[in-house]
Amino acid sequence: MHLVSIAMYLTSPPLADATAELWSFLRHYLSQAGLTDLPEVLDQTLSYDEAWLRPDLFLSQTCGYPFARRLRGRVRLVATPVYDHPGCDGPLMRSFIIVRKDSSLRSLEDLRGTTAAINSPDSNSGSNLFRAAVAPLARDGRFFDRIIETGSHGGSIAAVVEGRADSAAIDCITYANIRRFDPGQIEGVRIIVETPKGPGLPFITSGDASDDRVLLLRNALDAAISEPSLTATRATLGLTDFAVLSEADYEPLLSLAGEALPQMRA
Repeated sequence: MHLVSIAMYLTSPPLADATAELWSFLRHYLSQAGLTDLPEVLDQTLSYDEAWLRPDLFLSQTCGYPFARRLRGRVRLVATPVYDHPGCDGPLMRSFIIVRKDSSLRSLEDLRGTTAAINSPDSNSGSNLFRAAVAPLARDGRFFDRIIETGSHGGSIAAVVEGRADSAAIDCITYANIRRFDPGQIEGVRIIVETPKGPGLPFITSGDASDDRVLLLRNALDAAISEPSLTATRATLGLTDFAVLSEADYEPLLSLAGEALPQMRA
C-alpha cells in the first residue's frame, strides 16, 4: 500500500476535513487513471517529517527549507500550492513576526537582545525566514539574546502570549488559518513586520518515482483546482492553484539570511 501523508496544515478540524476531502478526490482521479494500492484515508500514524523519505511514499507535503537542505535529489517535486491568504504571492509565502499585543516592541531593531521563539531550527517559516529578517541587523553574528524551541507555530504563539518569548515568526498560511478557525489563539499578539518571502511548502513523491507518476499527480492536483464539487474545500484551505517549481527555485532558501547569523537553535 502506498503512503500518503498530508499533515502540514491540520491545525483545526475544518482544515483536517478539507484535506481529507482533497485526498478523496485525488484518490478517485488516480484510481480512474489505473493506479492501485492507494489508501482510502490519509496516514495519521507518522509525524509529518517521518513520511518524507519513506520508500513507499506516494504523496506528502514538506517544508521548503528541509527540502532545500536535505531532501533535494532524494524526493521528487510534484507541485507547490498557491494560497490566497495575506502574505502569499503566488507560490511564494512569508512569515509574520509577532510580539505581545501590549509589548513596547515596535520594530525589528527593538528585538535586539530579546528572546525569540522558533518552532524548529529546520523550519523555513519559523526559523529560516526569521533569521533572514534579522540578519542585516546582526552584530558579530549575534542578534537575539536567547532562542527557545517550541515544536510548533501554536507553541511559539503561546510562548509569546505567556511571556516566555518576546517574538516569533509565524507562517502566513498558519496565521490565516488560526485567524479564521481559532482566533482566540492570536488575540494577545500583533504583527510588527513581515519576513522576506520564499517558495512555499511543496508536494513531493518518492525519489524513484517515474516521470509518468509525477505527471499524473500534477494532473490530479490541477483537476482538483477546477473541480466544482471542491469549491468549499478549496475555500477552507485557501487554495487557488498549484505551481510547478524546480529544485533551483528552492535553492535560494539556503542562503537567504547570508552568513550574518548562525543557525537559529535553542
